[in-house]
Amino acid sequence: MPVDRLLPTPEAYDLLDLTRELAAKELEPHASEAEAAGRFPREAFRTIGAAGLLGLPYPDEYGGGDQPYEVYLQMLEEIANAWLTVGVGTSVHTLSAYGIASAGSEEQRKRLLPDAIGGDLLGAYCLSEPQAGSDVAAMTTRAVRDGDTYVVNGVKAWISHGGEADFYLLFARTSDDRTKGISAFYVPADADGLLFGAPEHKMGMTGSTTTQMILEDARIPVANRLGDEGVGMRLALSALDSGRLGIAACATGLAQAALDVAVEYAGERRQFGQPIGEFQGIQFLLADMAAAVESARATYLHAARLRDAGRPFGRPASIAKLTCTDAAMRVTTDAVQVLGGYGYTRDFPVERYMREAKVTQIFEGTNQIQRLVIARDLLR
Repeated sequence: MPVDRLLPTPEAYDLLDLTRELAAKELEPHASEAEAAGRFPREAFRTIGAAGLLGLPYPDEYGGGDQPYEVYLQMLEEIANAWLTVGVGTSVHTLSAYGIASAGSEEQRKRLLPDAIGGDLLGAYCLSEPQAGSDVAAMTTRAVRDGDTYVVNGVKAWISHGGEADFYLLFARTSDDRTKGISAFYVPADADGLLFGAPEHKMGMTGSTTTQMILEDARIPVANRLGDEGVGMRLALSALDSGRLGIAACATGLAQAALDVAVEYAGERRQFGQPIGEFQGIQFLLADMAAAVESARATYLHAARLRDAGRPFGRPASIAKLTCTDAAMRVTTDAVQVLGGYGYTRDFPVERYMREAKVTQIFEGTNQIQRLVIARDLLR
């Protein structure tokens, strides 16, 4: 059922109509088949890019939609409601362009940002390593300056869109300082020395390609370094605050999709001479699912509105990521329960939703890391 949204402008409602129409016609009908086949939905990203939905929160002077984050996230939720892989991919793309928009020079923004958010190119975010996931400062990928280029060697892990993206936001070590020795780079996909491992075999989001990135004497122009040397850690953490809101919105969209299937099934499935939705046990389960979804939505919107107002939003972003993804896991599991044996089959999408929900509790910082972030901010 369509979510009753409160948006700030008439233009935002027009975007909502566009997003819902595109999701219903171009995304949802293809999701189950593509996920079953493990097929990367490159054409879907081109479609939403052509509609202007890949650059919604970025300035219009560079080709973006110039929308507040609360609008962008609600459009992102609608996309994820139809197909989580595309929703998360859109969030990853937005995160990948963040470095250019926030740390790039005006020359870099003019040179790189229009293509990055204009719809034709797809981005990826390269921070984690095999031994440096939650502990970002443990990264060992190193960039050594050689004249007007950097020579980069190392391995990045868990790269969404790895081998499929057109550009990468790469973080690499430029000095031995644990926290101030990391720098950020814009890396085009055709850079020399850039290789990718075989796609990971995952329990969910199988349409989203996830690989290692292997850098063997990769050469990156100094002109593609974003900001000064050593600002990468600050940039990465700042980007993750916004990225966590993207995952929160996607998780909420997934939970809403599961709730919608469960409500429809409860109204149609009959047992003991009546729809199972007439039984109080099912009604209470559905009510708790709806409360979880709407609470999640309110949580990420609160954090987004703080961001739009220029106020600190790091802790609210972690709360939103934690709340929304835990809600998605619970709601999708309960949706399987409402459908009973049918929920455990691939005749209905809820088993896929349940498998997909799990990873939302892991990427962009595990929910255990979110609890650490929240607690440390409280005790600071």
